[in-house]
Amino acid sequence: MGASIADNDLDDDADFSETHDINVTPFIDVMLVLLIIFMVAAPLSTVDLPIDLPTSTSTPQKKPDKPTYVTIKPDLSVAIGETFVKRVDLVSALDATPDMSKDKYIFLRSDRAVPYGELMDVLEFLNKGGYSRIKLVALEGVPGAAAPQGAPAEPKP
Repeated sequence: MGASIADNDLDDDADFSETHDINVTPFIDVMLVLLIIFMVAAPLSTVDLPIDLPTSTSTPQKKPDKPTYVTIKPDLSVAIGETFVKRVDLVSALDATPDMSKDKYIFLRSDRAVPYGELMDVLEFLNKGGYSRIKLVALEGVPGAAAPQGAPAEPKP
């Protein structure tokens, strides 16, 4: 509660009149705590296997709340989420995953250093297992940026 000293000619008994201002300090404190919580929790919601993804300039699509990631690391090891599995056990491990069905999309992440044939082998395992709804994951690129490594240079006119 606040008080205001005002020069009031009608009231000579020297009472303080109340001011009705909102105290925003607790609101700011709560907002800062929420900001810290979201800053800590946001990185935890992604897959934490470090790989060098290629870039793409296509329009990003909305991903589901709980996506299933299959990752191919540079050493050609395969992981579901953050759990490493053998390639031959990939389909059985996906079947054993809770809330997994053949209708759900699988997000396939592959390091830039993984040969194309190895990526196709994993796609073949998934296809033979009945998982045909697969999306490839890439980093968002800037249109008109420099060509990625290994891309042929444009010929000069």
